[in-house]
Amino acid sequence: MKRFSILLLTALFSAQTFAADKVNVLLDWFINPDHGPLIVAQQQGYFAEQDLEVSMVEPADPSMPPKLVAAGKADMAISYQPQLHQQIDEGLPLVRVGTLVATPLNSLVVLKDGPIKSITDLKGRKVGYSVSGFEDAMLRAMLEKHGLSLDDIELVNVNWSLSPSLISGQVDAVIGAFRNFELNQMDIEGHPGRAFFVEEEGVPAYDELILVINAKHRGDARYARFMTALEKATQFIVNHPDQAWQSFVSYKPDELNTELNKRAWADTLSRFALRPAALDSARYQRFGAFMQRQGLTKAAPAVDTYATTP
Repeated sequence: MKRFSILLLTALFSAQTFAADKVNVLLDWFINPDHGPLIVAQQQGYFAEQDLEVSMVEPADPSMPPKLVAAGKADMAISYQPQLHQQIDEGLPLVRVGTLVATPLNSLVVLKDGPIKSITDLKGRKVGYSVSGFEDAMLRAMLEKHGLSLDDIELVNVNWSLSPSLISGQVDAVIGAFRNFELNQMDIEGHPGRAFFVEEEGVPAYDELILVINAKHRGDARYARFMTALEKATQFIVNHPDQAWQSFVSYKPDELNTELNKRAWADTLSRFALRPAALDSARYQRFGAFMQRQGLTKAAPAVDTYATTP
């Protein structure tokens, strides 16, 4: 009996010792190809290799995940670099620990066969948007590069109906369209579009999707292991895109295996961060200064106060 008790205690201790650390991740939106490395890391067992038990939650309100992390209600959230600068300016205790999509996806989209051939053609035209603030700032910078201002156009709030409002002729262009989704959606519907890329038209390059944690958890070893798994998943995606696609859709076959997602997957592959944990401080500082110049933040604090490598 005594020997049995010792063996039982040893087994329980071992189970506790090797139990996977839990990390709950709040996504920014419903699962889509932008989340490719996360899903592939889950499906290929790369998180498990790092002794991590990762759960991913699609939000009911996309604006809430970083706020919930800041409030200590979740471990990690997928967010956007521009929003991080604003949230830091508001005093939220957030820190960027990794990058998912390392280039802007935002773009200004017009109909391919429409009247807008250059940004100067927007003068006197209607431009649709979904969310004021950063989208206005991007558009302002793009227009200024071509000698125009927001006074030269008419802004129209189309809510989240970007491509439909463009296709229907309600507006002549839309700002805030993701180049890997809206362009493919328009093409599928028989109304091909073309994009003006914000980073080529006066907006500093930035990370589209990032991973943020609560500032009090800086140095938590779970996140270094998380990024190791994410990097391995990204390498698998780049080396084996077709197998990775099958791994991705296996997460939710009925929802993810669509023509739009398949096209978006191909257009997103080259934009995943090959080194998710890497941080380009100078790039973040440049973009922080842009946000301040545009009046979206009051200050541009030192990068190491809100971004780090795990």
